[in-house]
Amino acid sequence: MIRMNTWHLPNGFRFAGIHSGLRASEPGRLDLALIVSDLPAVAAGVFTQNRVCAAPVHVCRERLPANDVRGIVVCSGNANACTGQQGLDDARRMTALAAGAIGVDAKKVLVCSTGVIGRLLPMSVMEAGIPKIALALAAGSDALERAARAILTTDTRTKIRTRALNGFCIAGFAKGAAMIGPNMATMLAFVLTDASIDVTDLAAIAPVAADRSFNCISVEGHTSTNDSLIFLANGQGAKLKGAALEQFRQAAIEVCAELARDMASDAEGASHLVTIDVVGARTDAEARVIAKTVAESALVKTAIFGADPNWGRIVSAAGYAGVPFEERQLSLALGDFLLYEKGTPLPFDAAAVSGYMKANRELTMRLTFTLGAGRCTFYTCDLTYDYVRLNADYTT
Repeated sequence: MIRMNTWHLPNGFRFAGIHSGLRASEPGRLDLALIVSDLPAVAAGVFTQNRVCAAPVHVCRERLPANDVRGIVVCSGNANACTGQQGLDDARRMTALAAGAIGVDAKKVLVCSTGVIGRLLPMSVMEAGIPKIALALAAGSDALERAARAILTTDTRTKIRTRALNGFCIAGFAKGAAMIGPNMATMLAFVLTDASIDVTDLAAIAPVAADRSFNCISVEGHTSTNDSLIFLANGQGAKLKGAALEQFRQAAIEVCAELARDMASDAEGASHLVTIDVVGARTDAEARVIAKTVAESALVKTAIFGADPNWGRIVSAAGYAGVPFEERQLSLALGDFLLYEKGTPLPFDAAAVSGYMKANRELTMRLTFTLGAGRCTFYTCDLTYDYVRLNADYTT
């Protein structure tokens, strides 16, 4: 986690996070966030690929990309998903309330939500809370921290990453700890910059950033109804074209990748963060398919939890990924231990490998193929008793 005093925040943005009462059973818990740009911001987004998607996703898709967005209102504790026309009306009402509180048109405000699916929003809570949160808006690290905390659900910590570049800054914050599967995750992520970027350029960068970050993590492979990644650029800093635009693109990808890694590390009940490096595949796409298949294998994930160096589970998961290869074209290493080389098992000290797995919260698997230059880095976690407990009891 980056310390507050190292954060590089873009100019012209204010933040707030309050307890609105949406989480009535958790007095004092922050559950409503507001992000405001003091100037019109160009905006772009990437959203869930689940065909069942939340009302806020529908509203944001209607309004993006755009040249003039002034704010995003976010509630945590209620997904406002699978709620029909009432849910859409409520999501639009949230934007109208926020817009009225900051003095802009309702269509210049976006909305996100996260939490339990299938429950109507208690709009009396929103009617009272949204005007209140507008009064709490402030610039700076403390305000950003409160906004980042207000969007959390089962996360154990905030996820904030920033960059300072030549003439502009980027700040990103996110939530996500479960229902995480590629094509984003149960996640909300917001990337803000004071750079001046054309909306067409920002709209092109957003899906690339998602593809190289949030589409490369998995906890259990479940694609949520509410996944949203939103970029805002308010133009207070340098105008980005050519090399400067490419510098921003790379930095945005890095910020998103760090947030994605933070999500995998904070996965519900996880005791290990696992980095899966697939190299030597025919294409990057094939490498991703293999990495994703390994990452989502319950047998692989439980072996990691038990510190069981049962490498056959990893190799067999690669084998059923649907990517053609011969056994002799694959090698596998776990950390510094080469376990399987070009289709042949190698002798190894099982106790030593198990000890490595127990002693290190962060583990690396490397699957090396001899097929080409394709590669992918993917993040996952182990599957623990706590994950099952948390999700078995989520609404009861």
